[in-house]
Amino acid sequence: MSLATGFVGLGAMGCGMARNLHRAGLLRAVWNRTPATAAGLAAELGCLSAATPSELAAQCDVVVLCVSADADVLEVVDAMAPALRAGAIVIDCSTVSAGTAREAARRLASRGVAFLDAPVSGGVEGARDGTLAIMVGGDAAAFERSGPVLAAMGRAVTHFGPSGAGQAAKATNQIMCAGIIQAVGEAMAFARAEGLPLEALIDTLGKGAGSSWYFVNRAPNMVRGTYPPGFRVRLHEKDLRICRDMAARHGVRLPVVESTLQQYAQLVEQGHGDEDISTIFRLKDALFASAARHGPGDPER
Repeated sequence: MSLATGFVGLGAMGCGMARNLHRAGLLRAVWNRTPATAAGLAAELGCLSAATPSELAAQCDVVVLCVSADADVLEVVDAMAPALRAGAIVIDCSTVSAGTAREAARRLASRGVAFLDAPVSGGVEGARDGTLAIMVGGDAAAFERSGPVLAAMGRAVTHFGPSGAGQAAKATNQIMCAGIIQAVGEAMAFARAEGLPLEALIDTLGKGAGSSWYFVNRAPNMVRGTYPPGFRVRLHEKDLRICRDMAARHGVRLPVVESTLQQYAQLVEQGHGDEDISTIFRLKDALFASAARHGPGDPER
């Protein structure tokens, strides 16, 4: 049986994900805070542009969310709740705290509605191509029933445990991304200072042991000096604050998280908060530029 699916949140990731649901024959309706965005996509795909989250919920067996912040998730859940029928499933692909996921699940459970926290990784490319990694927490039976919806959006879909487990897995991913993008930025700044041919370097090292998705897909931004928003600094900063809070509950401060947050604060102050996180290269490259101005032995460098 086909699951009539609605999609809420048509940003850089959401539009691609919604298109893949349409290709799978599942998309019934879309909603976005900016009505023109929803209307345009609905006209393109031939689905309903709902006037409210409640109107969308009433049409659907499954609703997928992809919004920016914890408060947004709970606001949309509360707006949809009265219209969701028993047995419906809400799949939240946003990156929020595990506590928010558990609270959303609690609010919907009394209505017989399942909630899956299902944050994603893979960038705008993965959202476009339907190759996202999806990390899921929540009821195992609801996970099984929502299989066709998740499979339409992602290639690696894993159930990690009860509500909040998906968000804990995503927090793990975001810590890894912080370390990787820092390392890639430093490596590329070093390579540039050494006068290496950067395009050839990316092609070669992209096939080596130190390669990563971020190196292959984001080091070219550093070569071009342009940072289109695949994953904005402001959003990763928000995610790392979630990681910081989760680690703090264990009595731990994570050095990679702390240093990346400090550097993101600099980038936001410099006006780069809406660029892709590969813009961290600006700070790494500036280290070499400063050394070149002051000389390698200058203590001010």
